[in-house]
Amino acid sequence: MSSIGTGTAIGIRGKDGVVFGVEKLVTSKLYEQGANKRIFNIDRHIGVTVAGLLADARQLVERAKEESSNYRFNYGSPIPLQHMTNRLSMYVHAYTLHSAVRPFGVSMIVASYDDKGPEMYLIEPSGVSWGYYGCAIGKAKQTAKTEIEKLKMKDMTMEEIVKEVAKIIYVVHDEVKDKSFELELSWVGKVTGGKHQMVPKEIHVAAEKYAKEALEESDDSDEEDL
Repeated sequence: MSSIGTGTAIGIRGKDGVVFGVEKLVTSKLYEQGANKRIFNIDRHIGVTVAGLLADARQLVERAKEESSNYRFNYGSPIPLQHMTNRLSMYVHAYTLHSAVRPFGVSMIVASYDDKGPEMYLIEPSGVSWGYYGCAIGKAKQTAKTEIEKLKMKDMTMEEIVKEVAKIIYVVHDEVKDKSFELELSWVGKVTGGKHQMVPKEIHVAAEKYAKEALEESDDSDEEDL
């Protein structure tokens, strides 16, 4: 499995939208910054983040785009997230049933925002899907889940969640094993007018600053306890 695809990815659903955060591991100084993104657009109102084999992820993203495009062509409206999730889950599950093909080595978190509010689902490699308020996939998913459970996400706005998502990614990053990483952040919700897009640069920078300061405070308090 490519080491660039094995970082942690999280999604948190607040009262007015969903925020994605990805720890994209950089294992070589020669990599181009911003390449091999692990956050994708499925439709204008649907975003997805992935953990696992990036090539498999791209295949599933293309499949999801086809489902979305076909629904819009046939019904003249954007595809509901639950419908797209069900269709994609069945496709993923089909690859676990036959010896002639192998299962997809990727987990996906999909999210959208519409008149009913924010929605978020996790699709596992088995084809099982669940709706979540907060979930994590990838290398340090258990540690990330523990951090997510501390949040009162149902009462939080997207602007508040972005900072916490950045903080969690920095908390779960293992500096000993993984020397460096790029933080990817995207969101979909009221602030974006229902469109999934990358978090603006100034908000991204502020979130990273908040995460680093929180990590330093935590390290200082640990040293004082000792």
